[in-house]
Amino acid sequence: MTDTLKPGGGDSSCFRKGCNPFAQTGRSKLQNKRASLNQQIIKQMRMRAGAENLLRATSNNKVKEMVLLELSYVNSNLQLLTGELDGLNSSVDVYQNSQETANIPLIALGLKETKEVDFSAPFKDFISEHYSEDGSRYEDEIADLMDLRQACRTPSRTEAGVELLSKYSSHLPLVESRFFSPNRPTGIFFTWYDSFTGVPVCQQNLSLEKASVLFNMAALYSQIGTRSNRQSAAGLEEAISSFQKAAGILNHLKETYTHIPSYDMSPAMLSMLIRLMLAQAQECLFEKTALPGVRNHFSSLMKMAQEAAKVSEIYDQVHQSMIQMPIKDHVPFFWSTMSQVKTNHYRSMAHYFVASALLDHELNPRDDEDQQEKTLSQVYDKFPEGCSAPPAHIRRAILGHEEALRIYSLCHNLNKLDALQDILRASHQRSLNKYSESENEEEFTDYMEAPDILPKTEHRAEMEFPAAAKVKVTDFFHKLGPVSVFSAKQRWTAPRTVRCRPEDRDVGFTLKGESPVQVVSLDPLCPAAADGLKEGDYIVAVGDTDCKWMSVGDVMRLLKDVDEEGIDIQVVSLMDSNPPMPTKSATFSGNLPKTYSMICLAHNDQDKSSKSRKVAKKSSFLSWGLKNKLKSASTLSLPTADHSGALPWNKPRPTFPSSSPYNDGALY
Repeated sequence: MTDTLKPGGGDSSCFRKGCNPFAQTGRSKLQNKRASLNQQIIKQMRMRAGAENLLRATSNNKVKEMVLLELSYVNSNLQLLTGELDGLNSSVDVYQNSQETANIPLIALGLKETKEVDFSAPFKDFISEHYSEDGSRYEDEIADLMDLRQACRTPSRTEAGVELLSKYSSHLPLVESRFFSPNRPTGIFFTWYDSFTGVPVCQQNLSLEKASVLFNMAALYSQIGTRSNRQSAAGLEEAISSFQKAAGILNHLKETYTHIPSYDMSPAMLSMLIRLMLAQAQECLFEKTALPGVRNHFSSLMKMAQEAAKVSEIYDQVHQSMIQMPIKDHVPFFWSTMSQVKTNHYRSMAHYFVASALLDHELNPRDDEDQQEKTLSQVYDKFPEGCSAPPAHIRRAILGHEEALRIYSLCHNLNKLDALQDILRASHQRSLNKYSESENEEEFTDYMEAPDILPKTEHRAEMEFPAAAKVKVTDFFHKLGPVSVFSAKQRWTAPRTVRCRPEDRDVGFTLKGESPVQVVSLDPLCPAAADGLKEGDYIVAVGDTDCKWMSVGDVMRLLKDVDEEGIDIQVVSLMDSNPPMPTKSATFSGNLPKTYSMICLAHNDQDKSSKSRKVAKKSSFLSWGLKNKLKSASTLSLPTADHSGALPWNKPRPTFPSSSPYNDGALY
């Protein structure tokens, strides 16, 4: 996906592949709608900013009344647009695996949108002025960079898409070294939209660009995780790895870029997103443990109870972070409701596992009673008195499932997820069935409340920074010379031509260094010195041969066979650099002070002058057991939303059995 491809027909032009931006997939439609909403939000924000300025400037009461009326209208539109964007962030169904609907949906991050950037004119001007070279010689390289950035706007939801983003991310430090001087603005504006609010942020430096690409890498991993088939071990492994990698990238982003003026990349928001990704990884780890089926054995059930309690605990932490201000105002209500539903659901499941172990278990001659007592004592923080625990646990399971269903009904966007509703109802019904299966229901009355179950896991989800996030790339602007020397921070004289005439095979100077080589030990009386060669000069060309990347030996071989007439060499001298001046702020976010940003945001892409348009020869194309009256089952499993009973895990040994009918030997 990220390699340079050559189309057929003998055309020498080549292009880089992203996803087809016009493909009518659910995810592409969602991103296109997000981009449209971002444009409408910025238009309303411009109108609001203008109205507020007029309100401050005028003293006419009638004008003030009209402006206030207009402001109320604009604010209403902004509220509606923000609600639509919130709905897009709640559209988790398009990110799920299309071939299975038997699991509770997971949340994926949406990609940040950006405006197109034209590097052509600014980079060519900089090459001409700073490097004293013909900028038109680098049109193909500039076109390659622009094509790569454009492809990164629509990455495929695979590892190849992550590699594409990683490749561009690895190029950015090289581009920054080549063209972004601390003393001179480039005139290039990078605009990115907040993924939760749609508010644009615009900067002239590359920090926003680097951070946003990293955020999109994490978002892409989250989408890969939600798309994975969680009814197979391989799919669960992929989901676990993807969510852990997403958390690792977000943590790297949080630690590296601490002052990005976009709220979706603020430390508080990133901390919450890291918790969310790890919670979903832990949920997948639990599903992986339950995938072969849960043995209807005392120790196995107690182990699963603590695993479920761990998932519930982590989701409760996620929910608590989501309802803190100001995160609460930016996170979709769907997200916080979903985390609350999962907190209650997995806590109820933990109580159901304990109740099943205590109600269904019969002590066999081979069982170690002392070991089972020890296992039971480790499930509680404080061991309950008497034998009240079994009925109390099943009551807590029923009440917890009812609470999850109540919370589910409060969120409009959650109500669209039929699979989630089916799983919640199946879990509730299964707990009710467990209650009704007792020979004497009076045993279930007048008992104390069941104690909480201690969360514990054998496999904890951990952050993982992917190796794919750092890839080696070839500098597009390799011809400019070694970046350690020929960079935007260094100031150079224009290349000077010096005639080098050897006398008795002595050129009058020696060379040192790696690439490029530097003149040392210059004889002040040699012809080259008389022609303007200075000690410390860098040799960039010998005759028609570019030698910026040549070693001392290579350059000396070029000079060795020069005859008495001599040869022209080109040299440059390093100039004293002025102390770096602080660059003017070029950030725009909401109603913050604007400086350059309004120039950028007001810029109409259709009115670009012919000079600023991309000049390239290449095509700009994006390819794209019950012990009572019933016999205990040997294997227990978890209910799902599948009604057909045709799925393999619903056949002789269910892993995630159907929510209807309710299998007596299945657990959730």
